[in-house]
Parts: sequence; structure tokens; C-alpha cells
Amino acid sequence: MPFRLVLKNLFKHPLRTVLTLGSLIVALFLLCVLRSLVVTLEAGVKAARSDRIIVQSAVSLFVQLPESYEAKIVGVEGVRAACRWNWFGGYYREPANFFAQFACEPEELFDLYPEIKIVEGSAEEFVSKRLSCIIGTDLVRDFGFRVGDTVPIISALYPLASGGAWEFRVAGIYESSSSAVDQRTLFFHWEYLSESIDQGVTLGPDGVGIFVVGIEKEADPVAVMAAIDELFENGPQRVQATSESEFQAQFVSMIGNVPFFVGAIGAGVLIAIVLAVVNTMLMAAREQRRDAGILQALGFGDRTVFFVFLLQSLLLTALGGGLGVLLAVSSSPALASTLGTAFPGYRIDPETALLGLGLSIAIGLVAGVAPAWQLSRRSPVESLRTRA
Repeated sequence: MPFRLVLKNLFKHPLRTVLTLGSLIVALFLLCVLRSLVVTLEAGVKAARSDRIIVQSAVSLFVQLPESYEAKIVGVEGVRAACRWNWFGGYYREPANFFAQFACEPEELFDLYPEIKIVEGSAEEFVSKRLSCIIGTDLVRDFGFRVGDTVPIISALYPLASGGAWEFRVAGIYESSSSAVDQRTLFFHWEYLSESIDQGVTLGPDGVGIFVVGIEKEADPVAVMAAIDELFENGPQRVQATSESEFQAQFVSMIGNVPFFVGAIGAGVLIAIVLAVVNTMLMAAREQRRDAGILQALGFGDRTVFFVFLLQSLLLTALGGGLGVLLAVSSSPALASTLGTAFPGYRIDPETALLGLGLSIAIGLVAGVAPAWQLSRRSPVESLRTRA
């Protein structure tokens, strides 16, 4: 097969080729990023554990529950542990530096979330020191925090009466082995927050935001959730117990049908780039009719003519698509830092990269097969009569 002719024809019109490559790079970059956003949103739901359930107010997630509920929840058959959680809603130094913070009970946190592993510092120090906190490795990457640092946090939900910032000392840095817990979160002592409210040091809602409940391995999650709901059916606050996956899905639904919206954009991008490449290859086929006739006159068969032209299409789309995927992968750390709050754990996974490369090849086939077939079916005389 005359590969030199393939390369020569591919770059016969450099500007057109470069513009088509640019379109492919942008399209595949966008497709990889858009798919990764959907994967990131759904990762927490898929990674949820069946032995954890969430208890929240039946009225709203923003209605606090009484602290006394914890002892009653632990007394339900099938429950082995419970942990108080409060969303803190603060930022580091300036509003642009927003990330998640949760007040929790440290010992129960490590018990219920075995995926949290301390990689620097000490879990024991976090448990024993009331003003301490642990932070995820993504926060270390974004802000340069280290063990022993003091992290000032200004909370809109729990503002200090003095008007200053809360201060937490970093006792440990954690990594998470599951998408159910992202690595861009700060955890601190629930007792510290509760005492500050009781003493009037801070303003803010009293009570518990949610209870994270661990159940026994042999227990039936549905039965446990029903028992907890029934326990508080007459108040003072009715509760709604849900599986961890349902709870995670609530947050995806709160920002609308993002997967459908992102998928629709991705489909539009894909259709546009297919039409653009098809147009490019149709123009190239018209220009290369004489080349096809010469090949046939020299003794090359119709199959060779077909594959010479199809290979041009495949090389063009594979190169453009490969560069687009490479751009998406190389830019993922920067995008993860930018999108960290809304899409914690964002990354381009190998499956997405392979899908992008597969789409590139598919686009090349779709755009090249019909023009290549037309060229190969023309007679040498008909092709040679075409003006150069």
C-alpha cells in the first residue's frame, strides 16, 4: 500500500488539515471533560456503602435534629454505631477559597468510614485534641497546608460573635480509597462546635444536621431504616432514614438533571464534529479522483484505492482525537482544582480516555467509508478524465 501517498494527500491542503485537527482536538477534549463531570457526579452514588445509612429531618435537610436522638438511634436493633455530622459552610480567608467542612465525632468517623486513611500526622492526635482537624490531600495540593498548620475558616452558617475566624490545627492529612468521601474536606470536632454554641461564642443553629449510622453486617438496611423512622414518628422531630446512595443522589438532583444536560451538549459536539470531518473527507475525495485513477491504471486494485483513502480519514481523526484526549488528561489536575467544590474528585479515568480514542476511530470510519467506496468503484478512465 502506498503509505507515502496517504501522507502526501493528507497534508496536500495544510490549512484545511490543521483546522480539521483543531476541531477534533477541541471536540474530543470537551467530550472527555463532559463525560468526566457526569462520572464524578455519579461516583459518590455508586461508591456508597450498604452498611451506612443517613438519618435527617423529614422536613428538610436544613432542619436540625435534637442531640438526644443519637442514643435512641444506637438502641435500634441492627445499629452498631452513629456519628453526628454538621455542615459548617465556611471558607478559607476569602470566599473564593470555599471547600467542605464538617463537624463530626472523630472516633465514630474513623469507625464508620474505614476508607479514610491518615497518611501524615496522627489520628490519635485528632481524636484527643478538641481544636484539631484532619484535611484531605487535595486541600494540601490546592492550599499547601501541612501538619501543624493553623487553618482559619470563616463560616457564614456559624459566625463567631467576635467577628473573627475559627481556627483549626491540622492534626492529620488523609486519603480516601472511595469516591464516597472526597479528598477536599476538613473534618473537626462536633463537641467543639456544640460547646461554642452553648457558650454563645458563635451564632448558628443548635442541634445535629444528620446522623451517619453504621449497621451490623447481618442486619437488613430497609428494616433498620423503617425502625428508625417509626421511632421518631411522633416527634419532636420526625426523621427520614435513607441509604447512603439515596442521600448522595439527593445532591446530584439538587443541581438539576446535570447528566442529561451534559449528555445533550456532548451529543451536539459529537454530531457537529462528525459533520465537519465528513465534509472534509468529501472534498478530499473529489480532489483525489485522478490519484485513484492513476493507482488503478498502475495495477492497484479497488481494495487498495479504498484503504488508501480510508487510512487518510483514520489517521486524521486518530491524531486529532488523540491530542484532544491528551489535552483533557494533562489539564485534569488544573480543572480538578477549579471544579473541586462542585465536582470533588474530578479526573479523567482510563475508561473515558479509551472511549475518546474509540470515538476518534469511529468518526474516521464514518467520515471515510462512503467517500472511499465511491472512489474505489469508479473506473480508471472516468477517474483520469477528472480535471486536476
